[in-house]
Amino acid sequence: MNVHDRNASRPTADEAKLHYGDGEFAVLKPGRYVLCAVSGVPIPLEALRYWSAERQEAYAGPEEALKRFQELEGK
Repeated sequence: MNVHDRNASRPTADEAKLHYGDGEFAVLKPGRYVLCAVSGVPIPLEALRYWSAERQEAYAGPEEALKRFQELEGK
């Protein structure tokens, strides 16, 4: 068994749980990544730059953040 086999059997084992604040986040459960709320792609914590403190969700990039904002503003 290699590292890829372990991850395939437990795909969320390395997913972190965060509390998103204004300009910073706190790690509630350690992990290597969070999932984008729009696309579902994993975002490594060191690459996480876009999130909503109000909605407590992460975005892979500015396009996803804008898409979510537009979806919610349209309602």
